[in-house]
Amino acid sequence: MGRKRQIGTPEGDEKQLAILDAAASIFMKLGFAATSLDDISDSYGATKGIIYYHFRSKTILFFAVQRRAMELTRAAIEPAAASDAPARQRLEAMAFAHALLMMEHLDYLRVAAQGLELQLGGRTTEEERAEIKRITALRDGNERLYLQVLEEGVASGEFREMDVRIVVKALLGALNWTSRWYQPRKSETKKDRENIAAEIARYAVNGLNR
Repeated sequence: MGRKRQIGTPEGDEKQLAILDAAASIFMKLGFAATSLDDISDSYGATKGIIYYHFRSKTILFFAVQRRAMELTRAAIEPAAASDAPARQRLEAMAFAHALLMMEHLDYLRVAAQGLELQLGGRTTEEERAEIKRITALRDGNERLYLQVLEEGVASGEFREMDVRIVVKALLGALNWTSRWYQPRKSETKKDRENIAAEIARYAVNGLNR
């Protein structure tokens, strides 16, 4: 199995990341309920025992894919959010990076968009509910980066007056929906994906004009 270039790869075992890549791909194709560890081990190209050595259950592995999606998102958008550029420029750069991430790590981001509670069917243990809260906190932290830039843009006059807490939901909804409609083409290049991401980012920001 070929390894993708990872953005913001955390410290950790490369084998674990390879297993996560395989798991994300299978969860995206089959969904949580229909996926087995056999499916993942077949995709990874190793025995199921190797999967169990790193992740003790399918649910734990699913959580790890969700967490990785949130970490990838943070790594993509945080540099632009933390820059010294004007708020409008920062927001467009964040939206561009976010949309591009959706396309280049479609499996992770589509799995993340499926939703934890939906996929697990509500039958969760206390430990699992605690992990859901931790992953939700990562997601909320990413949202706060957008919220802060929106607030600064309104304060500086770069954006129109708005209820930023509503607008940030609509903005993220539009960006995250990319994982639902986007389908890679065989002849597609990185430049093609960048052009799509730029269009999405411009659309997102132009809706905030005064």
